Amino acid sequence: MRFDDLPIIEPILKALKDKNYTEPTSIQRKAIPLVLNRDDVLGTAQTGTGKTAAFAIPIIQLIDQIGFNNGGRPKINALIVTPTRELAIQIDENIQRYGKYTDVKSTVIFGGVKQGPQVDKLKKGVHILVATPGRLLDLIDQGYVNLNAVKIFVLDEADRMLDMGFINDIRKLLKLLPEKRQSLFFSATMPESIINLQKKILNNPRKVQVDPASSTAETLDQYLYYTNRKTKKDLLRHILQDQEIDQVLLFSRTKHGADRIARDLKKYKVNSAAIHGDKAQNHRQKVLKDFKDGKISVLVATDSAARGIDIDKLKYVILYDMPDVAETYVHRIGRAGRAGEKGTAISICEPEENAYIKDIEKLIRQKIKVVNNNPFPQTDSPMTNQEKKEWNKEKQIRKQEFFANRKKSR
Repeated sequence: MRFDDLPIIEPILKALKDKNYTEPTSIQRKAIPLVLNRDDVLGTAQTGTGKTAAFAIPIIQLIDQIGFNNGGRPKINALIVTPTRELAIQIDENIQRYGKYTDVKSTVIFGGVKQGPQVDKLKKGVHILVATPGRLLDLIDQGYVNLNAVKIFVLDEADRMLDMGFINDIRKLLKLLPEKRQSLFFSATMPESIINLQKKILNNPRKVQVDPASSTAETLDQYLYYTNRKTKKDLLRHILQDQEIDQVLLFSRTKHGADRIARDLKKYKVNSAAIHGDKAQNHRQKVLKDFKDGKISVLVATDSAARGIDIDKLKYVILYDMPDVAETYVHRIGRAGRAGEKGTAISICEPEENAYIKDIEKLIRQKIKVVNNNPFPQTDSPMTNQEKKEWNKEKQIRKQEFFANRKKSR
């Protein structure tokens, strides 16, 4: 099937052709007709399968064709809520690309930056608003955002929204939305908490499940290195010596850890940079652009910062720290091998993280291939007291960063 075979209007098809998009992904083939039919949709698909286009394309078309506002200054007809700044920016950029030959206007709002430029765009009027929960509620309280004209509501990356502690913000938001609306709910995983939440948002939804919940892409090769905490840096440099690894997204557990890894790599002449919530927004955008342009070979990121990173044909992801939540593993490795492309995910595991591997393999229903040709193999030696202190310190820092991220997003 081609995009031309779907009931998509010519201006959007023209924009898709500009991007050399010809064949829709599975979730796009299934979801676009349902959204155009004004159905509520519950979409489940692994990260990297094209969920954004699955809802953005039909929303642009509905607004362009139906004209909910009936002339005058544009009002917010579609609200898209997503957990992170990077993802919100990415969604808005895609909406502007898909809708560039229409008169549909969109903008994005998020925390961590001055609100003035965002408010100026809102005052001019937009049809589609992409937002993070905290900044959205803040601007509603200030009277800059009115949701009375919303006809379509999208909750994207719902599982990550709950992971980041936004459930109360979502509940507040639901009370402010018109009861009569079309609602779209997208998530890469579908734990019980997400199932309960979607029941409060959706009305007799059509379900679109492209891949089993928490599955990983078949085009993604997964490898696992067991090592010790003190040899992690050496093993990472060894892995990066592979000439085929020209560009990689590397995950760190904490912000200070991301900075430290980037500094260490630079000492060995590896062109690297860190991105996380403590970095200024203009810095984050510059680093992302440099990474997309190939000027940076290793981008070190935390989970929240990486969720909005969408790099065409990114082949390699390295997990320097293993996540203690199995679903997070699925999200991390899903940054590579997107939309049917080949990709490789490499995990580095120290002794205290061994238990996480069992949980991950249980979730994804497969064994991760262990690399035995490892110059820095894991030993059975327990951590020293100093190492235990460092480990506990990192766990405490991670908890502090979690609450700091919630505060910053407001």
